[in-house]
Amino acid sequence: MAAKKTVRKKSTRGTAKKAGKKVSAARARRSAVRKKSGAARKRLTPSAGKRGLASDEVRLELDAPELSALRAEIEAAGGTGLGAYREPLPGRPMLLASLPITAVEPTPFQRNLSPTHTKRLAQKIEESGSFLDPLIVVRGEDGRLWTPNGRHRLAAAKVLGLRQITALVSPDEGLAFRILALNTEKAHNLKDRSLEVIRMARELARRTPRKKEGDYATEFEAPELLTLGIIYEENGRFAGGAYSPFLKKVERFGTKTLPASLREREGMSARLVEIDAQVKRIVAELQDKGFKSPYLRNYVVARINPVRFHRAKKGDTKPPMTLGAALTRMASSARKFDTSSVRAGDLALVAAVSGGGDAD
Repeated sequence: MAAKKTVRKKSTRGTAKKAGKKVSAARARRSAVRKKSGAARKRLTPSAGKRGLASDEVRLELDAPELSALRAEIEAAGGTGLGAYREPLPGRPMLLASLPITAVEPTPFQRNLSPTHTKRLAQKIEESGSFLDPLIVVRGEDGRLWTPNGRHRLAAAKVLGLRQITALVSPDEGLAFRILALNTEKAHNLKDRSLEVIRMARELARRTPRKKEGDYATEFEAPELLTLGIIYEENGRFAGGAYSPFLKKVERFGTKTLPASLREREGMSARLVEIDAQVKRIVAELQDKGFKSPYLRNYVVARINPVRFHRAKKGDTKPPMTLGAALTRMASSARKFDTSSVRAGDLALVAAVSGGGDAD
């Protein structure tokens, strides 16, 4: 009997070992498929179809009739045209010009200037002895020349004491409102992007009060930036990064006119600020209990987020609930938050998921 039992045990162990090998092989296959699909996503495939202008179509004479008005404005400002061309993709005319540095100003809705970045940029330009990157300049209101992309280069040029600055000038004033996606001079953080978007929205609401918020989806980039921008206008230290994942799931561009939509967003922003006050209270209580993690706020916001487990299906653009409903549930969860339920391991998990990044 004993011998038979031993044989049966060996047989069981062998079966388990074979099953383990099969599981390992299946995992290896899945891993290989994931790696292959990941590599495919990262691969850049050139378009089979060709777009844009040919070289002879890009060429444009400086005295072209379509640039005459713009050229006159530049000369009236004390500048001079250096050359002209058509943009290779849309074919719009562009004028390369040398402008007096006093004739150019940033757009009124642009992000705040960073003195640190400006000084560093001026130093590098001085060291290299070259100012190679022209400003992007458009016609502003009342014939002014605005730079929607080049604020820090303009400020650096002033630090260096330059008289003139080179610019690519476009007669398309609307470009000033579409430039955010192309602005790579200094990486926008969430606060920068939100402030620039809300300033653009207020300017556009003044100019085109009958236009709907959704008409400017390209210019505004993401709806949550409008809500956060309203808050950042009042409180530049607001921890928007903690609330951004929540807002992304429930925010959508509105169908109301832009002025009406902004008024509605101001009410929603005020409610979010009230929730943040509750979050600060909870964080203070946790700190009194000995929790010192920099991820406390992120943890609390995640706990009270009513849509944290929602995963949108492919192609589904509808939010899981309206922003108003989500804020109501979030506020209720904040009031009922039980600090005694928090464990140190929960915070360690949040830190691991955050990857050691900015806890905001």
